[in-house]
Amino acid sequence: MSMEERLAKVFKALSHPIRIKIVQNLLSGEKCVCELLQFVEFSQPNLSQHLKILKEAGLLEHRKVGANMHYRIKNEYVKDLLNIAEAFILECQKTERV
Repeated sequence: MSMEERLAKVFKALSHPIRIKIVQNLLSGEKCVCELLQFVEFSQPNLSQHLKILKEAGLLEHRKVGANMHYRIKNEYVKDLLNIAEAFILECQKTERV
């Protein structure tokens, strides 16, 4: 897979508001699926599908703890990516006001 294809996969994974919300919630640390369900308005199967997309894009990793699956951010670059995107949006909003 080329770099361009990998970048597209990462950005595609982050292109859904619920997936961004999931990632933002995981920035504070590892959480089980049961905890993440409190932050989204979807069913557990729907949440699992979103988590799968984020994991396949390399943004998340998981581990089983007893009967529960716990997810966490794979590395700090994910946080940096969100921060840069937010800064970009804020800068664009400044220029739109002029």
